[in-house]
Amino acid sequence: MDAMDDSSTFRVGLIGYGLAGSVFHAPLIAATEGLVLDTIVTSSPERQRQARAEFPDVRLEDSADGLWGRAGELDLIVIASPNRTHVPLARTALEAGLPTVVDKPLAATAAEAEELAALAGARGLLLSVFQNRRWDNDFRTLHKLLAEGALGEVQRFESRFERWRPRLKGGWRESGDPAEVGGLLYDLGSHLVDQALTLFGPAESVYAEVDVRRPGAQTDDDTFIALTHTSGVRSHLWMSATAAQLGPRFRVLGSQSGYVKYGLDPQEAALREGLRPGDPSAAWGTEPESGWGRLGAGESPLTGGGTPVPTLPGDYPAYYAAVAAALRDGTPPPVTAAEAAAALHVLEAARVSAAEHRTVRIEVPA
Repeated sequence: MDAMDDSSTFRVGLIGYGLAGSVFHAPLIAATEGLVLDTIVTSSPERQRQARAEFPDVRLEDSADGLWGRAGELDLIVIASPNRTHVPLARTALEAGLPTVVDKPLAATAAEAEELAALAGARGLLLSVFQNRRWDNDFRTLHKLLAEGALGEVQRFESRFERWRPRLKGGWRESGDPAEVGGLLYDLGSHLVDQALTLFGPAESVYAEVDVRRPGAQTDDDTFIALTHTSGVRSHLWMSATAAQLGPRFRVLGSQSGYVKYGLDPQEAALREGLRPGDPSAAWGTEPESGWGRLGAGESPLTGGGTPVPTLPGDYPAYYAAVAAALRDGTPPPVTAAEAAAALHVLEAARVSAAEHRTVRIEVPA
């Protein structure tokens, strides 16, 4: 019997058990009704022990090659391995007839992303990208405010992922080898650009400043991108590991009012601490009133201006719930490869802009 005949349960093979695999994907897959974490692929003995302790019934493989011969036993492949492996692994999974989820960024280039999208389309397979920050508490709240017209006509969207990490941690994310697709532009920038495009539509031009600040650093660790959207909104996006003072996560200015929100969504911290969605000891994704953003005009929120806006709960579990629904019902995936390619066009333009010190126009499909 084909594995897909049982539409109530989908067996998942997870490739990679580093930060992305162990903190995000494995717990969220395991918490999703209709998904079963069947196999984890990692070559690290330490990570294999960790996976066995956290998921005693899971099957372990040293290499992704162990999955392809069992393609008929699996219903979904999730790729949470280093960025350089995303394209070859996704291509192999799709060629094996397996629906696939890839952690961001899907690829190093928009052309590679579009090739994968075409392959998935030709084979009638799901291909989705894990852009979990669409389900952050602050993003969900801002999306609701915009839908309600609470800000009037939005003129400028400011968004930041800033950290204070003056010393290098090491690892492929800080490598200067272009094949590794490291640096903050493709790491945090993938989230920031995806959020901006989701809220305000395609970008028609890009200006960027890409800097390497820390001693010994090989790739960007302090980057700024300015987008002009075809809608007329301007997005200013910051990503930094060298921010000694952190700015607001969001500052959104409209014709009637503005919304300012500080602090990060609590879900990543909860997952790192071992908490899981559905845990009765914690209200998942919620934050205290002290963390709420403020909506108003004419005065700084730091001096009491504006009205506190209750933050909607963050909802990372919604991503995999939507993946399960797409597998079961044929509904669209929660994030498409085409959307990932659109963000990669922006990131590629940002690289050109920074290198050539100019604004780069993006050809937007009619």
